[in-house]
Amino acid sequence: MKKQNMRIGGIPAILWGEPSEHVYLHVHGKQSCKELAEEFAQIAQEKGFQTLSFDLPQHGERREEPTPCDIVNGMHDLRVMSGHIFSHWKHASLYACSLGAYFSLQTFAREPFERCLFQSPIVDMEALVRQMMVWFDVTPERLERERRIETPIDTLDWEYYGFIQSHPVAAWPLPTRILYAGRDALQTPETMRTFARRFGCALTVAQESEHPFMGEADGPIVRAWLWENI
Repeated sequence: MKKQNMRIGGIPAILWGEPSEHVYLHVHGKQSCKELAEEFAQIAQEKGFQTLSFDLPQHGERREEPTPCDIVNGMHDLRVMSGHIFSHWKHASLYACSLGAYFSLQTFAREPFERCLFQSPIVDMEALVRQMMVWFDVTPERLERERRIETPIDTLDWEYYGFIQSHPVAAWPLPTRILYAGRDALQTPETMRTFARRFGCALTVAQESEHPFMGEADGPIVRAWLWENI
């Protein structure tokens, strides 16, 4: 497959596939990187799409950067990438995974993506942070006092908590299809069903899968969903 490494606004990126008027912007999740878009890009190429993937802050080539992978920096980078997309392609669609989907929901509600694919999306970040606070016995009062608290999963941050409380996902008009793991520990089935009903998303549930879709049986599930929906 044709693969072109580049930098867009200083952000490391890869353009996959043969030239086309159709492209997917690929937004990875936590602990991933732009190179792991290859399988997606191979399927997308079969459907006539190029794929543009990139590294979020503190991921891939940017692992050693001091810039945190938070909502402000994530939204900034997504805007840089979408600006590039819409200035170079006539038809653009979006794939986003987990944290990348949450950043996308906060950034792209008014962008003209023709189709959106979300895999294990975080659609209610406040609920997730509240659950983490329960898991690690952190009260809102303690978080406000200490500002930042490290946990085995991620850092709880008071300013981030304030942002997500004041910025719930209130609008998502783009045609969207979701692949959700029935054993996802980060978003409950009711949370996902409610989101899908509210915004008219097509929801596919893999009942025996977990959030990362990294189990032995998960590869064929993800590939089949991508082949059907790209």
